[in-house]
Amino acid sequence: MPGSPKVDPELTTRTYSPKGAEIENRWYLVDAEGKTLGRLATRIAHYLRGKHKPAYTPHHDMGDHIVVINAEKIRVTGNKAEQKVYYRHTGYPGGIRTTSFAQMMEKHPERILRTAVRGMLPRTPLGRRMFKKLRVYVGGEHGHGAQQPEVLDL
Repeated sequence: MPGSPKVDPELTTRTYSPKGAEIENRWYLVDAEGKTLGRLATRIAHYLRGKHKPAYTPHHDMGDHIVVINAEKIRVTGNKAEQKVYYRHTGYPGGIRTTSFAQMMEKHPERILRTAVRGMLPRTPLGRRMFKKLRVYVGGEHGHGAQQPEVLDL
């Protein structure tokens, strides 16, 4: 149109959004021995969402796979070892059930980290898909050697 101002072509470039086939998922190995529960969980959730990648997009599952070993050697600060309580509900009236941190460490130490990370991910179908990329193991053995996970020091 006559009289319209010239537009700089650099200003009209579109924002890059990666397509599904362009997203590369890597495998990482994390040793939880001696790590603090909350700090480790936040960093794991960060990698599961893919926020460490430059092309992060909130509406894509850009996260990587995380394999955690030595979940039974995770630690908590303060009095949480005696006072922290986990709640669940059976679905029936009056069906609230409580489990202390010490009981959970004895029976299912891997659930402690899984519960902490799940609470930091979105409560959507996308968040549930991200959560499936987390694998937590008691002890130093895991069955993901074929994926050649890189050691990630969090």
